[in-house]
Amino acid sequence: MSNADLVTNNNNARGVAGILAIQGDFAMHAKMLDRIGAPWKLIKHAREIQGVDGLILPGGESTTMLKFFSGEGMGEGVREFAVAGKPVFGTCAGAILLAGDVTGPSQETLGLLDISIERNAYGRQIDSSVRTGECPGLTDHPIEMVFIRAPIIRRVGDRVKVLGRADGLPVLVEQNNLLAATFHPELTEDETVHRYFLGKMNQPPTG
Repeated sequence: MSNADLVTNNNNARGVAGILAIQGDFAMHAKMLDRIGAPWKLIKHAREIQGVDGLILPGGESTTMLKFFSGEGMGEGVREFAVAGKPVFGTCAGAILLAGDVTGPSQETLGLLDISIERNAYGRQIDSSVRTGECPGLTDHPIEMVFIRAPIIRRVGDRVKVLGRADGLPVLVEQNNLLAATFHPELTEDETVHRYFLGKMNQPPTG
């Protein structure tokens, strides 16, 4: 099945998408899934992770999320979920948490995705922007992309596929069951990226 097929063939998607709801814009992801008609559940405790079939790590403050991860056991729960081959989708801060290494400044991560990422690389929140990008493997139309204190992916490992670019930079990447975006697809009307993630939930677990 092609990447584009994952976007278009998920009307009968099985399972429930979990949305990490400890901090950040988790509510907007829920609204996007409602629009698509996909079932979802807010995840506030580590024990709840195993009750879902895919997991979204939303944008927000990655350092704040890390503090919660260490105190609640959430970080280990997310790592075990991902290692088991279940789909995990990180946007902005969520992408930072998935990354192998982080600069600007450096910080602890889950270390699951073979990329190097620079925090707040586009500047302050007041300098945030809406840009148009391309995801040729997912759709043939340009995608509106919202960048808010966004990171930049500076290195992509050999196992990582670049699914989307904006201004020549990788902004949507995939490594087996892991998906990461440096922008906020939940803040637009375009359902392409979320539909792609839901399509991954229909695939056999990969690691």
